[in-house]
Amino acid sequence: MSVTWYECKVKYRKIQETGEQKVTTETYLLDAISYTEAETRINQEMAAYTREEFLITNIKVANFSEVHPVENSDRWFKSKVALIAFDENSGKERKTNIYMLVQANDLKEAYDNTIEAMKGTTGDYTVPAITESPIMDVFPYFTGEEEQLEQFKVIEKTQTAEEEVLEDSEVE
Repeated sequence: MSVTWYECKVKYRKIQETGEQKVTTETYLLDAISYTEAETRINQEMAAYTREEFLITNIKVANFSEVHPVENSDRWFKSKVALIAFDENSGKERKTNIYMLVQANDLKEAYDNTIEAMKGTTGDYTVPAITESPIMDVFPYFTGEEEQLEQFKVIEKTQTAEEEVLEDSEVE
């Protein structure tokens, strides 16, 4: 199932480094099933992020096919990747553009992270453009299943270890 990403613009008062308050509009990205869910989720995320009042000024579907966060990176870049296919009927190359959001500290690192994300791609591609994105943060959807799976693995390991101890004591 493909993920639908929504860009949400939020206007609120932000305390600057100088200590003064300034009204600012920032863009955030989150995945959701619908506009309604996107609005609910951005309200929850922003309530946790700021104690000030905020206004959601815009929600739109983003055209990202993939999002690749990278640790120790603080900016988001939009990478345009042109997938190249050969059309046997016409005998011409055909390019299909996809857009990826990659996290990096600078443009060169964004290019490197895009190439890393494309590893394993069987077809040819080029990266014709990378631009810095206005997105401040990305909020992926977590169902809690990830935590349940980890807990299950811990329980499973514990049970396996207990069974091994019982088998060892029966052998002796």
